[in-house]
Amino acid sequence: MTDIALDPQLVRADFPILSRVMTKGRPLVFLDNAASTQRPVSVIEAMDRVYRNAYANVHRGAHTLSEECSDLYEQARHTVARFINASHVEEVVFTSGTTMSINLVAHAWGEERLRADDEILVTQMEHHANLVPWFQLAERTNAKVRFLPIEADGTLSLDRLRAMLSERTRLIAFAAVSNVLGTRNDVAQIVRIAREAGVATLVDAAQHVPHDPTDVQAWGADFVAFSGHKMLGPTGVGVLWGRRELLDSIQPFLGGGNMIEEVTEQGFTTKASPARFEAGTPPIVEVIGLAAAVDYLSRWPMEAIARHEHRLTEVAMAGMSRIDGLRILGPAPDQRAGIVSFVVDGVSPHDLCKFLDLRGFALRDGHHCAMPLHRSLGIDHSARASFYLYNTVEEVERFVETLAATIEKLR
Repeated sequence: MTDIALDPQLVRADFPILSRVMTKGRPLVFLDNAASTQRPVSVIEAMDRVYRNAYANVHRGAHTLSEECSDLYEQARHTVARFINASHVEEVVFTSGTTMSINLVAHAWGEERLRADDEILVTQMEHHANLVPWFQLAERTNAKVRFLPIEADGTLSLDRLRAMLSERTRLIAFAAVSNVLGTRNDVAQIVRIAREAGVATLVDAAQHVPHDPTDVQAWGADFVAFSGHKMLGPTGVGVLWGRRELLDSIQPFLGGGNMIEEVTEQGFTTKASPARFEAGTPPIVEVIGLAAAVDYLSRWPMEAIARHEHRLTEVAMAGMSRIDGLRILGPAPDQRAGIVSFVVDGVSPHDLCKFLDLRGFALRDGHHCAMPLHRSLGIDHSARASFYLYNTVEEVERFVETLAATIEKLR
């Protein structure tokens, strides 16, 4: 089954927005997928059906609409659990996104376990969402945040990781894939090193789950976080996966409806996970939309999607490497996902992306919520092209050609 090829031309027919015509009749070439992806008709229609025919609050009513919507909501949990190979469906907690998932762990797990002078180890390539919550936790507990630096090629050194671990290290929080460098980190090996040292792990998998096979049991981490909008689903929904016994051992940090078993004048008791971490009205339709996105991605082996994106990355990097003054950030194609960030001597990333936009190409410019990484590279900003299953080799070739011509004009 893993030998199945993905035909992006057939895929594109499922995405209405990709037929949009931009300035001066130029077709849209969407290369900002690391920020957020587009949605297929099946996701749009799944959400529309709920709003039209079955919407009600979940877990709250005895009427037909509430029961139907509750069933769809919980079916979505099973769908996600299968997709990431969770051992128990109760290990899947729905949140508003990766950021909320990481903050949930920082509050519910971190405040119970960290003490003054304890250490949280992060990497230099982390997104702000996997940095700021740990800085905040360190402020609340008087712990310390330490950075594992990247190597010259944009990868992580496992030997350096081992050397940085100390008896005070309590957590390693790291990205499975860098949203700037595209670096694929060896999650299972990092987790193994952490576990041998008695250190907990949190994996920011926002850039991994949409593009590669994900097996949380094989990884062996304590927590894994990812978002719906980066994997063809809606915004406003994400997932925190946690080992069942660990989730059951920590207290929720948000209180309200749905997460309680009983409330009295003396206090309250909470439900078991995952309900204890889903206080209030959840993102009902968004969760159902996420399940539809997972169903869509499941039409192919994730290995087929990864192979397709790898091919696009090879084409892009080969062409871009021939442009004078252009520097690609990060490792070789075999060590990265479908993300190519770059800078050009004498050309502003913002100006470059604006000119490319006039030619129909949607890219990202800025620090990509990774300021410490950019500073470590001696730059403030970069431009980024990122690919997905609906991008074609022809689009990437036209992008490289247009990029070269645009740089020449801007110079």
